[in-house]
Amino acid sequence: MDQRHQANDTIFTPVGSNHETVFLEGPHSRWKEFVFLLKVIREFVRGFRKLHFVGPCVTVFGSARFPEDHPYYQLARQMGSRIAQLGFTVMTGGGPGIMEAANRGAKDIGGNSIGCNIVLPMEQRPNPYLDRWVSIRYFFVRKTLLSKYSYGFVVMPGGYGTLDEFFEAITLIQTGKFQKFPIVLMGKEYHKDLYEHIMHMVHKKTIDGEDRKLFLFTDSVDEAIAHLDKYGIEGFKLKKRKHFNPNPILGEKQL
Repeated sequence: MDQRHQANDTIFTPVGSNHETVFLEGPHSRWKEFVFLLKVIREFVRGFRKLHFVGPCVTVFGSARFPEDHPYYQLARQMGSRIAQLGFTVMTGGGPGIMEAANRGAKDIGGNSIGCNIVLPMEQRPNPYLDRWVSIRYFFVRKTLLSKYSYGFVVMPGGYGTLDEFFEAITLIQTGKFQKFPIVLMGKEYHKDLYEHIMHMVHKKTIDGEDRKLFLFTDSVDEAIAHLDKYGIEGFKLKKRKHFNPNPILGEKQL
């Protein structure tokens, strides 16, 4: 029986639950939900103020589990360097593995590197290759921030979280909630079954054939960078933004 719905209609909160899991259990008192809303607003405002001056970004998604000597780590590091050479700030989830590699690649050539870290029960520490980071409690806030400042996305090999971010970006573009930002799915061997399933969806007409064109599927760093350049820089006619002076009272800093 669900813990929340006993015979006497008493709602029990599991021991050790954090604010997010408690909120997602269902209705709570108006006051508790209002307090949760204030916490979410605070998270958003803190993220906005921390990241306001980071410049146009490309976000790199991927697993936190690949060590430094893994080929995917080295590929992500190379991607980070090449993205930074285009003039983008490299943004990641701020953790280890692929995220660290991409941030490290940006710093290898003196580029800008930022992270949007998630606070987890088993602590995920920001990696040491970040110029700036913000630690966020709520996944949905973090995902919004990772998207808000980006003009392109690179999806490296990863797990559930990486695929969640990949499909959310594609869905938002498909439904017109995002502009048509370039998405690169890197790793043909790793993602071959995923790609086959996407083509299966096209065959079964659960998505349109044109939806397949919402991302580039490649192993080539050169091809990925050309795609980001064409559809991220030329496509949005990016140029240096009008300068705004940071306000220290709001926690703003120039990158």
